[in-house]
Amino acid sequence: MRKLLRNLLRSRGFQQFAGLLAAGFLWLVWRTNRFSYDPEDVYDIVEPQMPVILAFWHGQHFMTPFIKRAEHRGKVLISRHRDGEFNALAAEKLGIETIRGSGDHGSAFNRKGGVGAFKEMVRALEEGYNMALTADVPKRSRIAGLGIIMLARESGRTIMPFAMATSRFIRLNNWDRTTINLPFGRGALVGGEPIAVPADADAQMMEMLRVRLEATLNDATRRAYTKVGRPELEAGPEYEAGHA
Repeated sequence: MRKLLRNLLRSRGFQQFAGLLAAGFLWLVWRTNRFSYDPEDVYDIVEPQMPVILAFWHGQHFMTPFIKRAEHRGKVLISRHRDGEFNALAAEKLGIETIRGSGDHGSAFNRKGGVGAFKEMVRALEEGYNMALTADVPKRSRIAGLGIIMLARESGRTIMPFAMATSRFIRLNNWDRTTINLPFGRGALVGGEPIAVPADADAQMMEMLRVRLEATLNDATRRAYTKVGRPELEAGPEYEAGHA
């Protein structure tokens, strides 16, 4: 029975259905939450610099497809892991193209398809696509990795950190504190200070910019939860599960 269930969950038909269902639910969440923007002219700031690299935290990613306006071109990096298949299908249903692979530059970089994905992201930016990806080191929540800094150095494109939050959600007790946003509340899109990486950045400068990105994303996340009336949720390193 367990094997039958596992095979069902991995089947293409079930994943297609789950992706369609997830996309529909996220669209409902977007349409029924009253979103505010910080800064209010965030699109006026970002659009002249497009294409850009959009950075956000893992586990806070479900609403990110809606940052894209109809006239924007965008792609998102999603892992090759089977759990990523649902995210990829949902993103594609919501009009976001996907690149499959890892943004991590650790020891598993080649095995996880990182080299090919990195080249594809650079190519997408050259072709005018905004590139969205999580900044975390895999399995280490809220610790920014060097992969996104390397992408900015190689492509010459600016990193735009941001966070999206809703006042109603369910938060899971897993490694990235996955937040499932819920409808009928308030939402916030908060942009952080843009980060540019010089083409000649050495290891010391790249580490400094990595730390800055980490701090900027944490600050944007705190501000987003404050704007939706839930400041206590991002006040420290410990987070509770199951808020709704």
